[in-house]
Amino acid sequence: MKIQFNINGKAVSVDEDARTPLLWVVRDVLDLKGTKFGCGKAACGACTLHVNGEAVRSCSFPVEYAEGKEITTIEGLAKGDQLHPVQQAWMEEIVPQCGYCQPGFMMSTAALLDKIPNPTDQDIDDNIANICRCGTYYRMRKAIHRAAEIKNTPS
Repeated sequence: MKIQFNINGKAVSVDEDARTPLLWVVRDVLDLKGTKFGCGKAACGACTLHVNGEAVRSCSFPVEYAEGKEITTIEGLAKGDQLHPVQQAWMEEIVPQCGYCQPGFMMSTAALLDKIPNPTDQDIDDNIANICRCGTYYRMRKAIHRAAEIKNTPS
């Protein structure tokens, strides 16, 4: 089935089974490897990307639902050479340990900050449900607050 959507600002058309998870189209067909496979059951969040600005776990999102939508992966979060505030904060706070889950956390955080510009710790707990096996949650929480500061500071 031919499916058309925009990914990271570029129009694409793929001819895939409609039920194929968007994750595998992004990674295997479009060769964007930043979005990771974790569990395949939408439980861990490693595969999180944005569909029309909403954080979506792409391992359980059939590609047919991407038709006509705007998809953003970790590769499209920055604007050219300008890092997204979440990416900048992740670097400043030295968040990653192994780093495997971090693209999903960053995408979930970017979506959170679009909805709640100054999240409390409770907002973070209520909205970021990704899993990090290395346990870098404390550094991520600091980075989320730092990203909010960066995003809310006029340039």
